[in-house]
Amino acid sequence: MTPVVLIAEELAPAALDVLATDFDVRHVDGTDRSALLAGLADADAVIVRSATRIDAEAVAAAPRLTVVARAGVGLDNVDVPAATARGVMVVNAPTSNIVSAAEQAIALLLAVARHTASASASLKQGEWKRARFTGVEVAGKTVGVVGLGRIGVLFAQRMAAFGTRLVAYDPYVQPARAAQLGVRLVGLDELLRESDFISIHLPRTPETVGLIGEKELATVKPGVRIVNAARGGLIDEAALAAALAEGRVAGAGLDVFTTEPITSSPLFAFENVVVTPHLGASTAEAQDKAGLAVARSVKLALQGEFVPDAVNVQAGGVVDEDVRPLLPLAEKLGKVFTAVAGGVAANVTVEVCGEIVSHDVAVLKLAATKGLFSAVVEEQVTYVNAPKLAADRGVDVQLVASDEDCDHHNLVTVRGALPDGRTVSVAGTVTVTGTREIRRLTAVDGFDLELSPEGVLLFFRYPDRPGVVGAIGSILGAAGVNIAAMQVARREAGGAALMALTVDSSVDAELLSAAEAAIGSSRGSIADLREDF
Repeated sequence: MTPVVLIAEELAPAALDVLATDFDVRHVDGTDRSALLAGLADADAVIVRSATRIDAEAVAAAPRLTVVARAGVGLDNVDVPAATARGVMVVNAPTSNIVSAAEQAIALLLAVARHTASASASLKQGEWKRARFTGVEVAGKTVGVVGLGRIGVLFAQRMAAFGTRLVAYDPYVQPARAAQLGVRLVGLDELLRESDFISIHLPRTPETVGLIGEKELATVKPGVRIVNAARGGLIDEAALAAALAEGRVAGAGLDVFTTEPITSSPLFAFENVVVTPHLGASTAEAQDKAGLAVARSVKLALQGEFVPDAVNVQAGGVVDEDVRPLLPLAEKLGKVFTAVAGGVAANVTVEVCGEIVSHDVAVLKLAATKGLFSAVVEEQVTYVNAPKLAADRGVDVQLVASDEDCDHHNLVTVRGALPDGRTVSVAGTVTVTGTREIRRLTAVDGFDLELSPEGVLLFFRYPDRPGVVGAIGSILGAAGVNIAAMQVARREAGGAALMALTVDSSVDAELLSAAEAAIGSSRGSIADLREDF
């Protein structure tokens, strides 16, 4: 069945093109609640912007839902905890509007410095009053940047070109990093005292709400001009109005407000205040970037791959290109481990060795955990709910990374102890040649193998003796099961042996039991990897 992607709000044509080839793309008016809930009934993914609410009711109405995508930065209209509880991935486009937001802050700063908006309104009313709108230059002034995140950095880099002195307040940035940007780190009080212009670039959190209030505005450099194109509520609007009325603040540029939408505010009465209706991301380029970003994330999610922009996935973030090929391998190893173990382990360690550990490999633990439970639980297992499934079942999954030499350029081993005291391990590697990624299963419980982890895999443990290979071939052949590949490994002649096979069709428990009985196998296992990626 072709996955259904529900588009609840307008999306860039380029984004729709990304989805059209592989998915059944449907459209609905996300503001029409009944239509939205009906459309979600058979949706595998839903893409929204800011007008559509995806709350617990909406998530519950979508039994097949894999991913909710917000074509923008914020997630105020998405109930992330409700989605996470259902194992539904939530993605957004965190970098889509950063250039637009930085440029909006600069536009507001320049408009405030030169009285652009009020001068324009005056001229349109038939007035020619140049003296009334005398402004100030930006060159040579001190610009304070509150928050040196991605947007704050872009703002600072652009303001440097105006010949300004840049100071910044950000307790989470190291002085050396700020120095690289040509910015001097200072405390907030010092920034307020020194700056001729202040631009705020912080997220809205309990710690940042009201960060610039009455006390702070009482300490600012007289004649300062303040810009906020980040989030509403970071500046106390009543305190700002009072500071403007007293002349301590010479002007303000505001794109965001404590309550939105807003059409009436004491701040609107000031001629030296420039206001815009939250236009930071309102550029054609930002909208296109947001749509394309979430469309690509949705495609990855529906293909079962790791999505770097998922906000509710542990070990989220950009995965190094050298690590990415190991993600499907780790998940397959998790599946093979569970099959060979015949149940859920009490604890599992994901061991990674080789040159690959020079990168962040934490995501491989997450991928292996996803594989561990794929054939164990009835619900869909995703990168979102895999850690919770492990925690609910008391399975402790740990990661061990070592740069010591191993038998391969990179090696991933999933090792665990079972409640009955047995220890199980499976290992594999990936060789990348050009555009080809060759995954190999290299060991099961210490038996060396060289097998592709694809299709349906069978494993048999038995005492080494003549005739076993022929017996297995006869039993599977009589059942119409074709063997694609077979390997036999043993520790010593006549000792414990392991047979691994790849077959072209399903093998049920009855046929597995018959094969076990025929060769005296102590344990047979089936690992069905056909639905992977």
